[in-house]
Amino acid sequence: MLINFKADVMKKTMVLTGLFINSIKTMACEVCEKQQPKILQGFTHGGGPESNWDYLIVSVMATIVCATLYFSIKWLVRPGEKSIGHIKHLILNNE
Repeated sequence: MLINFKADVMKKTMVLTGLFINSIKTMACEVCEKQQPKILQGFTHGGGPESNWDYLIVSVMATIVCATLYFSIKWLVRPGEKSIGHIKHLILNNE
């Protein structure tokens, strides 16, 4: 029962994510599309990247954001502080 619920939630999440990405992709106008490199055409507004450094900067920032999101969710779900000397025990145990 729980597995079916999780599968349904996962399917709905995937569909909504797909619709969101598709709606973003259709936002670029024709003028902006001509200014973009082939890889970004129809995806963003404005002028395209001015050099290859722009791709590097965006890639590094996207990697940092993804790593931060991964570790935030991971440590929120399973904190893993089992040590008696951890600071949370000083706060939670007022004895």
